Amino acid sequence: MEKSYFATLILIMLAIVPVYGCSESASGTNSFEPAELSGDGALFIIGGGSRPEAMVERMIEESGIDAEGYAIVLTMSGFDPDTSGYYGELQFRELGVEDIASYDFGREDEFTEESKKLLEEASLIYITGGSQSRFMNAVRNEPGIGTSLRSAYENGALIAGTSAGAAVMSRIMITGDQVNYPEYTSTFYNLEKNNMVTAEGLGLIEGVIVDQHFVKRARNNRLITAVIEFPDQTGIGIDESTAILIRNNRAEVVGVSQVLVYRNQSDYSTVFEGKLGARDISLNIYLPGEAFEL
Repeated sequence: MEKSYFATLILIMLAIVPVYGCSESASGTNSFEPAELSGDGALFIIGGGSRPEAMVERMIEESGIDAEGYAIVLTMSGFDPDTSGYYGELQFRELGVEDIASYDFGREDEFTEESKKLLEEASLIYITGGSQSRFMNAVRNEPGIGTSLRSAYENGALIAGTSAGAAVMSRIMITGDQVNYPEYTSTFYNLEKNNMVTAEGLGLIEGVIVDQHFVKRARNNRLITAVIEFPDQTGIGIDESTAILIRNNRAEVVGVSQVLVYRNQSDYSTVFEGKLGARDISLNIYLPGEAFEL
């Protein structure tokens, strides 16, 4: 569906309500107030990689866009908005979804009152991969984006995201950067205090830190670091071509691989020459079709 078609559906609404800014920080120094979200929507958090057809079908089914409504693809994470939009839409279109369009607010598209209404009334919003920090910078620069996404969730939308689009779902967001090792690596080689860099995400889910490409890229070290430094958070590592569908505080594994869930049971941690120590961190590994409570 063309953007101009959506525009004809939109009425001017109230002024945009500000959302919290995103400021990068080392672990433990985020300063935000938790959002109170109790909407009827669902989250579909994908660990990156390819999307099996059955996974896309599940998103269509859960959002109801096969019967009514429309889908929006947000490409602000992407390195190339046009490429991200094309591939973000492609599988949905191949499965018969016609009412779908891509937007890149801040680079290619201005965020207006019409954009606000567009997001808030969408049935499915899909956030592409790329850089989670780039996406949240767009939200910081235009706070109405985050406000509208939370409103869409409250209104019953399915909010989906892959890779970077998965990382932005939680309140505490892993950026992938390290304080002590400025050169980027896809995994952490150490468990060190005050090394992991976090920033504020969308906060669509509370009490959880999401990591992606998890088994494929051996990201245990950074998620273990996260639950040590944030002991009140559950760490959820989602492998590629795999997702969790979260509805009513219950997470179901969808896809082809595993989801690893870390919980810090004791709050105990210690440090020796910068190296982290901890006790009673539990690990559960869930397979497709299994579910767990959050």
